[in-house]
Amino acid sequence: MNEQLNVCNDECSYSRDIRMGERTYSCELCNMAFSEQGNLITHQRIHRDERPYMCDVCHKTFSKKFNLKTHQQIHTGDRPYSCDVCKKAYGRQSLLIRHQRAHSGERPYKCDLCNKAFSDKSNLITHQRIHNNERPYACDVCNKAFSQKSSLTTHQRIHTGERPHMCDVCSKAFSGKSSLRTHQRVHTGECPYTCDVCKKAFRQKRTLTTHQRIHRGERPYMCDVCHKTFSKKFNLTTHQHIHTGDRPYSCDVCKKAYGRQSLLIRHQRTHSGERPYKCDLCNKTFSDKSNLITHQRIHNNERPYACDVCNKAFSQNISLTTHQRIHTGERLHMCDVCSKAFNCKSSLRIHQRVHTGECPYTCDVCRKAFRHKSTFTTHQHIHTGERPYTCDVCSKAFSKKSILTTHKRTHTGERPYMCDVCSKAFSYKSSLINHHRKHRG
Repeated sequence: MNEQLNVCNDECSYSRDIRMGERTYSCELCNMAFSEQGNLITHQRIHRDERPYMCDVCHKTFSKKFNLKTHQQIHTGDRPYSCDVCKKAYGRQSLLIRHQRAHSGERPYKCDLCNKAFSDKSNLITHQRIHNNERPYACDVCNKAFSQKSSLTTHQRIHTGERPHMCDVCSKAFSGKSSLRTHQRVHTGECPYTCDVCKKAFRQKRTLTTHQRIHRGERPYMCDVCHKTFSKKFNLTTHQHIHTGDRPYSCDVCKKAYGRQSLLIRHQRTHSGERPYKCDLCNKTFSDKSNLITHQRIHNNERPYACDVCNKAFSQNISLTTHQRIHTGERLHMCDVCSKAFNCKSSLRIHQRVHTGECPYTCDVCRKAFRHKSTFTTHQHIHTGERPYTCDVCSKAFSKKSILTTHKRTHTGERPYMCDVCSKAFSYKSSLINHHRKHRG
């Protein structure tokens, strides 16, 4: 009788411990505590790397019988738990509950250090490792450590070269499932992340995060040599090549070297003639995606970059930067032959052709060569008879825009060229030059 009473007291005490939130079974290796002995036994298999439950289809092993049953649904295709909002189905009820929080916005798991909330408990546990600087999963090849086991598994594929996740549209393969999902948005056009300021949409969350720094003016990455700041870490790394002189990517045709692989790929298209980016409005093609984006602003009449001095707007940020030098008088680019200075690098390059004699644009009709592409384009109008510039008053057409501008003065009466001796004004610069000769005798 006394023995039965003792057993009863022990059981009552154990139940009371559970109600009070106490966990009486503790792992002697990691001190993790459990309320049930069975859970402790299952947990200890992690330390022994024991996986007694094997799938009879693919022979994958598991430490828990429940995990084996869940896994077997991959082979059977059984997904008994369905979302009543989007009809997405799952093999486990817990996965459905987690998914439904995506619709409800519920985030019941909060970090007690920074108050960040999560929809899933495992994400909270992983997040807390940031505060603890805990990285329990280490690569046995390069010793790099990770806070999540899945991150380690994906990382190890760098060493093995394994790419198990393949796109069913273009057959491109990826080492991580999340990378495949992001890639598939290229084919579907899905851009689920939208900027709440300018409504621009993005395929990747990290791209949106980086974009939002434009609106906040945030540039968290600073060069420790010249203190220039950047909104992207990648741009800082690329910038630092200026100081180190490091150009690890070299063209196998002309040996020109670059600090970024993307710049080398773009450069190689000048040799191959490849222009993979096409405008869907006018079918014009480009070798670089950024040039296509800039070009499309012509059709949209989009000019997002405005000068804060004269309010003139531009389709490219670089054009605004160059324009602002008109107001500041800044001329950063100097010719090393004659010391003439220019406000943009492209103008310097064109000027240097005066000294080198280079004329890279040749007419395929008369073989005449030109230093400027604009001059070459205008010249071709002679052979084609094209007169693209039309006067909106008298409809007279011209091959050059400058000639149209001069012609319009016959209608407006404008005389912008004034003699500094007698103040007489002229419509044409050539007329002013001839007039000056009268004063000189």
